[in-house]
Amino acid sequence: MKEILRKLYRQETLSAEEAGYALDLISEDQVHPAQMASFITVYLLRAISVSELDAFINVLMKKCIPVELGRPTLDVCGTGGDEKNTFNISTITALLAASCGVSVAKHGNYGVSSISGSSNVLEHCGYQFSNDVNELKQQLESESICFLHAPLFHPALKHVAQVRKELGVRTFFNMLGPLVNPARPTRRMVGVYQLDLARTYHYLLQQRAEKYHIVHSYDGYDEISLTSDFKVFSHNGEKHFSADSFGFAKLKSEAIEGGETIAESAEIFKKILSGKGTDAQNAVVLVNTVFALQTVSNVSTSDALELATERLLSGSAFQLFKRLIS
Repeated sequence: MKEILRKLYRQETLSAEEAGYALDLISEDQVHPAQMASFITVYLLRAISVSELDAFINVLMKKCIPVELGRPTLDVCGTGGDEKNTFNISTITALLAASCGVSVAKHGNYGVSSISGSSNVLEHCGYQFSNDVNELKQQLESESICFLHAPLFHPALKHVAQVRKELGVRTFFNMLGPLVNPARPTRRMVGVYQLDLARTYHYLLQQRAEKYHIVHSYDGYDEISLTSDFKVFSHNGEKHFSADSFGFAKLKSEAIEGGETIAESAEIFKKILSGKGTDAQNAVVLVNTVFALQTVSNVSTSDALELATERLLSGSAFQLFKRLIS
């Protein structure tokens, strides 16, 4: 590991073999926490290469507990780490997409650089995480969605969890999250916090997903925030959008903020999901859901928006969630 660190300190890029070897050592708890923190910190100071990221993904997927759900699924997952403290947009989007009939296997984790990640809110609301495949399949069959809490499926990551928590900032593990779903979904809607990272994902997902959308808001959000114009990458190339592309007004950042505690975040989450969110909150959820639905089918934007609006305002998505936690 020392030689790998020396190479990184010289600002050299690791080969795929070296990158995989390093993460393998970390996952087997053969690296001192100080070396681990040093390794992680390098990628805070420079961009990760495609080959390094690909190698990290391959190591984690080989070591994960696999999940075979018996049907094609969609994941809706952001990298996190944008430090914007929004409400839980991707989690609500996933539930809303499920209420529209899409089979969703949502990967998620606790927040590291944010107050409340997907898993924090779901757990607070009463969802019980499980890695029992039969239980997950039953949830998918009855409600079209199941949640995969990353630590239950990636035992290789337990050795880095404390270091990540103590660092308290986004790391390359944020980049890995949306790409290491153990259910191996064939459809993916991914949000990233940097445009360069979106291009890296674009390259990798061409080989890993049948259909995908990668979204990035130009002001740094890892989702469609409507606080700025945004870019979307897919198999069909890349496109530029604005809020008025969907008939909505551009928003101010404070309109989509999350709570200051997990409890506050959970209350905001439930209010929006029950169809009682503000116009701004609803707009963000609906536009994200449009792209989630279009990741699965060729539905038009107007039809996707109409369906998502009906499911949100009628409370259908909230009723689905209440059944999941009952």
